[in-house]
Amino acid sequence: MRPMRLDMAGFTVFRDETTVDFTDADFFALVGPTGSGKSTVLDAICFALYGTVPRWGGTRGLANALAPSATEARVRLVFESAGDRYVATRVVRRDGRGTVKTANAGLQLMPPGFDVTKLDTGLSPEDLGEVVAGTPAEMEQAVLDAVGLPYEQFTSCVVLPQGQFADFLHAKPATRQQILVNLLGLGVYEEVQKKAVERAGQAEAKLEAVDKMLGGLADVDDERLAEARGRVDRVRELAAAVAAAVPELERARATAGERAAALADLDAELGVLDGVRAPAGVAELARAVAAARVAADEAAAAVGLAEEREEKLRGELAAAGDESALRLHLRAYADRERLTGEAATVRAAVEAARVEHDTAVAALTSARADAERAEVELEAAFRAHEEAKAADQAVALRAHLVDGAPCPVCEQVVTAVPAVPKGSAVTRAIAAGKAARVASEAAKRTVTERDAAARDLDRVLLRARAEHDQLAARLAELDGQLAGAPAPDALRASLAEHARLRAGLDEAAGAVRAGREAARRARGALDGAQDRLRRAWRDFDAVRDGLARFGPPAADRDDVAAAWAALADWAGGQADRRRADRAGLAASVEAAGRAATEVADGIGALFTAAGLDAPDDPLRDVAVAVERAEAEVRRLTERREQAAELREQRAGHEHQARVARALAGHLRANNFERWLLTEALDLLVDGASRILRELSGGQYDLVHDKGEFFVVDHHDAGLRRGVRTLSGGETFQASLALALALSEQLAGMSTSAASLESIVLDEGFGTLDAATLDTVAATLENLAARGDRMVGVVTHVPALAERIPVRFEVRKDARTARVERTGL
Repeated sequence: MRPMRLDMAGFTVFRDETTVDFTDADFFALVGPTGSGKSTVLDAICFALYGTVPRWGGTRGLANALAPSATEARVRLVFESAGDRYVATRVVRRDGRGTVKTANAGLQLMPPGFDVTKLDTGLSPEDLGEVVAGTPAEMEQAVLDAVGLPYEQFTSCVVLPQGQFADFLHAKPATRQQILVNLLGLGVYEEVQKKAVERAGQAEAKLEAVDKMLGGLADVDDERLAEARGRVDRVRELAAAVAAAVPELERARATAGERAAALADLDAELGVLDGVRAPAGVAELARAVAAARVAADEAAAAVGLAEEREEKLRGELAAAGDESALRLHLRAYADRERLTGEAATVRAAVEAARVEHDTAVAALTSARADAERAEVELEAAFRAHEEAKAADQAVALRAHLVDGAPCPVCEQVVTAVPAVPKGSAVTRAIAAGKAARVASEAAKRTVTERDAAARDLDRVLLRARAEHDQLAARLAELDGQLAGAPAPDALRASLAEHARLRAGLDEAAGAVRAGREAARRARGALDGAQDRLRRAWRDFDAVRDGLARFGPPAADRDDVAAAWAALADWAGGQADRRRADRAGLAASVEAAGRAATEVADGIGALFTAAGLDAPDDPLRDVAVAVERAEAEVRRLTERREQAAELREQRAGHEHQARVARALAGHLRANNFERWLLTEALDLLVDGASRILRELSGGQYDLVHDKGEFFVVDHHDAGLRRGVRTLSGGETFQASLALALALSEQLAGMSTSAASLESIVLDEGFGTLDAATLDTVAATLENLAARGDRMVGVVTHVPALAERIPVRFEVRKDARTARVERTGL
């Protein structure tokens, strides 16, 4: 896997949109101060591919992907793997409840030669190529197929994050073995072993099935085939004999059939002729028609008389005048009499209401006068109250006056002080005022009550006068209607005459209806009689037409009874002549039947001799027997051929099973895979040991034994000790040597898509001394100079960064981090 371009927005420290273009960066360094976001660039690569990063503690803490206060994070990685170019995209969002979820995840295979710079032109996702994965669930397998490494191995061999640089060095043998299996594609041999076992099982299952089928064909031998062929010959001889006998049988049956048909025709003619009989009651039909016609004429005449009387009464009723007008005049007389009484009652009510109204008006006038007087008295009481207050004030001043002394108010000499009256004038004035107020309010209430009563009576008087006016108008209207009208007695006499004429008219109408119903029944009876007569002629014509082939005599069309009698006599004579011929014809039918039976019995004897059942249809049955015998021969022949083919198939399946079992045995228990892993580990350790010697100044070699790594310390008499006893700097050197060897050597040995096309180191190079750092830099330069690997370094050591041609400088301010390319 080789990254080409990385786009980030809202991802951890990269709040703003940021692009890192790795297109021509074969050897690069990510530099910048501690905490600026250098490692976050590697996190974004891992996140775009696998949805998580090592620094999140192995959990898929999607909330860590969002920049502070951001609601969405987007990461897009364009990378190459095994010659194909892909684009991986992940988008996470925080919803209104604060939950962070993956909103979009996808992997697309980009078209060959796609220009990565076009990503800045706002292309839609559909323009980026074929969709390989469209959901987070599909991404895991799609990335594994494209990159060739699962997440744990990707972060151990391609992007080596801080704190996990020595994972491959310290990994358990089984874990390290699985990494190498994936890198080298050795899992294919395990798949081959499984396929071999599967194919061996399939071949053995086919072998068992073939044996079962051969067991079912064990009865096919030469003797049975010869017997079947002999039966074919016998059945063919039977077919020839039957073919010769069938024409004779057909002729005999034809003769018997013709004679039987002639006898049946004769019996049918006898049945027709014997069935000619005159229907019962045919002689009375003509008399019934005549009687019905007379009854219909009489009923029609009675209807005519009834209609004449009805018409006469209708004319008299019309001459008697309009009955509704008479009734209206009589009703008007009754209404005038009733309304006259009501008008007198209303006039009396109007007069009473007028008197009561006048009385109420007078009472109201008196009450208003009383109220005015009470108001005057109340005003006088107010004035008396004011005068009383002045008098009380004067009395109060007298208490300070002395005879012969000056008045303090007017400064005049008081010759004699007046006597002080007993009690207060104000108190007496207040009492009088209260009494005057009570009297005034009572008078006002009386005025209000009597005014309301007067208005109510005024309304009553108005309603009574209106009602009286309405009655007077109605009486005037009735007088106008009755002007020139007859007297009530004359009206009643005219109505009585109308009732008499109407009753007579109803009676005449009833007679007309009864007569018409009787005439209808009479006509129905006549029609029925005539219809029965017509049916009798139709029946006669039908019977005579059925005898047309016999040549019946002409019929008398005036008398149906005579016609029937003549036809019946003629039919009896014809039947007698045919009965005389029937006995001879019946004897010839029996003789022809016996002859056909003898020929059929002969054919049946041929079938019995051949071992077959008696036939229903000799030619068809013998043809079926021949076909069955020939089909049996064909079936036996085919089964012999099938048995031969199955024996050949059995040999092939047996050979496939032996070969597959042998291959599965060779690959059983992963012996071959372990041998390949041992060889690969030997090459890896040799390459890592060479690099470690350079990095350690010739002090250490790297060896392995039973899957565990050891170092040989040449500064300590070649002592071999475990890698976990190394110091931090020594562990870094050994881990770097393994990482570089993995990148340098295993790609050439791998047969799978998991070729290590890039390696990015994120580790503390600051722990190295100047000489070791120089060796590391030279090693990385040599690795990058080969041109088939992308080499990346995350460092803040200037001495190392300055030796790397392409540098991506990461800076961070209060808002966001930024990446700027420097160097070449």
